[in-house]
Amino acid sequence: MINNVVLVGRLTKDADLRYTSNGTAVATFSLAVNRPFTNQKGERDADFINCVIWRKSAESFANFTRKGALVGVEGRIQTRSYDNQQGQRVYVTEIVVETFSLLESKAKSDERKDQNDSQPGSHGSQQKTYNNTQSNSQDAAPRNQQYQNFGNSDPFEKSGQPIDISDDDLPF
Repeated sequence: MINNVVLVGRLTKDADLRYTSNGTAVATFSLAVNRPFTNQKGERDADFINCVIWRKSAESFANFTRKGALVGVEGRIQTRSYDNQQGQRVYVTEIVVETFSLLESKAKSDERKDQNDSQPGSHGSQQKTYNNTQSNSQDAAPRNQQYQNFGNSDPFEKSGQPIDISDDDLPF
C-alpha cells in the first residue's frame, strides 16, 4: 500500500510545540495550500490541512518557522479517533510529517514579517522561542548558518579578479 503526501503551503500560525509525558517533542500546525483552480468568482480557494511532526524535527520546525512561512512537507495521511467530553466519537485526519523544507530565504521571510507588522491595525506577530534542552547546540548552528546566506547573489561579483577554473574541477 502507498500512503505518501507532499504539500507546499504557508503556515497559518506559529507551530505549537509541546512535549509528551516522556519528553518526546511534538509540534502541530496547519498549512494553507492553494487549490490548482479558481472558483466561479475567479479567486483561488485554499485548503487548511492539519499536520503533526515529532521529535527533533518538531523542535527544528518550531524554531525555524513562523506564521506565513512557505514550507514543503512530506509524510503520510493518518486518521485517528477519540471520545470528547460529551462522549461523542471525534475523527481526526492529519498529515504525519516525516521531512520538511524551508522554501523561502530568511531575508524574504523577515521582509514579509516587517510588511505585516507595519500594516494599520496589525498587532505584530509574536515570535516564539523554545529552549531545546535535549538537542545538541552544535547541530543547530550549522543548520542556521545554512539558511543565513540563502538567496545571496554571485560571491565573486565584487572581486574584480578573473576566476581560474581547471577542466579537472568541472563536474562534467
